[in-house]
Amino acid sequence: MNQGAELNVTEANSINEQEMMQYIAEKTKASQANIALVLKHEQAYINKAHENAKGEVDIDGDDLADYILSRKDVKLDELTVEGILDAEMDYLMEKGHAGYVD
Repeated sequence: MNQGAELNVTEANSINEQEMMQYIAEKTKASQANIALVLKHEQAYINKAHENAKGEVDIDGDDLADYILSRKDVKLDELTVEGILDAEMDYLMEKGHAGYVD
C-alpha cells in the first residue's frame, strides 16, 4: 500500500490536539509520551515537505514511518508508530481535515 495522505496545512492549525491525543491513545493504547514523540517527528517531516498550489502537502505514509523510526530518540517498533499514524489519520479524516490520495 503506497498511498499518500493529503493534509491541508491551514486546517491542521485548527485541530484540537488534546482531543486527538486522547483519540489516538484510546485506539492504540500507546502512552501520551510516545504519541507526542511520534507526532513531533511527524510535524518536523511535514514542515520539510512542500505545499502544492492548494496549500496541501502530499505525504507518503511509508516514508513518514521510516523517517520517524530513524530518529535516535524513537525506541518504538514499526507497528506502534504506524498504529499511531493510522489513528491520527482516522481522527483527521473524521474531522474533515485530511484524506487519502492514490
